[in-house]
Amino acid sequence: MNPSERLDAIDVLRGVALFGVLAMNIVTIFRISIFALFLPNVERAGPLDQVVAAVLTVVVELKAFSLLSLLFGVGLAIQFERLAGNARRMILLVRRLLVLLTIGLVHLYLIWNGDILVEYALAGFVVLHFLGRPRGLMAGAALLLLGLYVTMPLLPPIVPLPGEAEMAALAAEATRVYGTGGFFDVLAFRIREVPAIFPLHVMVFPRTVALFLIGALAWRSGVLRWASANRRLLFVIATSAILLGGGLNLPAARQELFDWPSLGRARFLVEELGVVVLSLGYAAAVIAAVNLPGGRRMLGWAAPLGRMAFTNYLAQSVICGWIFYGYGLGQFGRLGVAATLAIGIFVYVTQVVFSAWWLRRYRFGPVEWLWRSSMYGVPQPMRATANSAIMRATIAV
Repeated sequence: MNPSERLDAIDVLRGVALFGVLAMNIVTIFRISIFALFLPNVERAGPLDQVVAAVLTVVVELKAFSLLSLLFGVGLAIQFERLAGNARRMILLVRRLLVLLTIGLVHLYLIWNGDILVEYALAGFVVLHFLGRPRGLMAGAALLLLGLYVTMPLLPPIVPLPGEAEMAALAAEATRVYGTGGFFDVLAFRIREVPAIFPLHVMVFPRTVALFLIGALAWRSGVLRWASANRRLLFVIATSAILLGGGLNLPAARQELFDWPSLGRARFLVEELGVVVLSLGYAAAVIAAVNLPGGRRMLGWAAPLGRMAFTNYLAQSVICGWIFYGYGLGQFGRLGVAATLAIGIFVYVTQVVFSAWWLRRYRFGPVEWLWRSSMYGVPQPMRATANSAIMRATIAV
């Protein structure tokens, strides 16, 4: 498989993962306060909303974010490898992460405080130190960090979350400000919320770094590099990981779908391990499917979306902010899960169409162009050549 083909498979996976990220973001943190998720459920949901929420929790929640983290690690490893002959390799990669951090901070404060880009940039700085190291060291660090993450609920908190009363107050004020406030009202409250949300990023940071390392290891192993030749292995990994990960996620399924008792304090450990394993299974399944006869034709629609994932992620925040916040349609706290997911699906389909249209004309998404140009310090060619336009149009068929 040549380099362009192998990146197509990764772009397809990134495009598919972006749907899961949008689905979870729009039905949770855009629709209602993030702190409402930690409070006793007082929302009156109909049967359809309950089923949709349960299915998203069991099948999608955290798995999509884990997939994006794995793919970010893959991307770092690819960049590190491609710049191997460049004496300024580390300078360019540090600059790349600094630009990501800057864009993330703008996104965090001016658009939406559910941002993941700041955390990704900081995790990237950590992972840079491992990219040229032996694979055993990378694997050991990933396992150590995952072990730290899954045992954190048993340890004293590094940065404690707000108490229940403070969360309830923040959730109530969010409903008022986000639902009815103007842009500057929303901005002021968003800035106030950031310190309260910060402990959540501290909690998941070890998992993010671990997933970056696992993604980088997957690239260095050659399984992704020569996915077509490793198709049978990928299907074995996909089947095993989905079965094992699904089994580990049964505590969540039992509670969400059937209201059965769970595993107490051990539930977090079991479910989080299930999330990581299931995410690896999803990734292997999609990449293997892309490399089946006809697979690229069946899944190629997601490649343009994935190639513009940075642009699409930020666009999702702008669109959802306009739908839910008071300076737009003001639907915050007013819609059920099913109706909100339907809006998310419409947004996603629109982005699929727009991404294919854009990449028939241009080499990069707008934000990807800015990111790449800032990394190299010179504007990158933006217009698609005739050959690249034909190739991207073929992939989108």
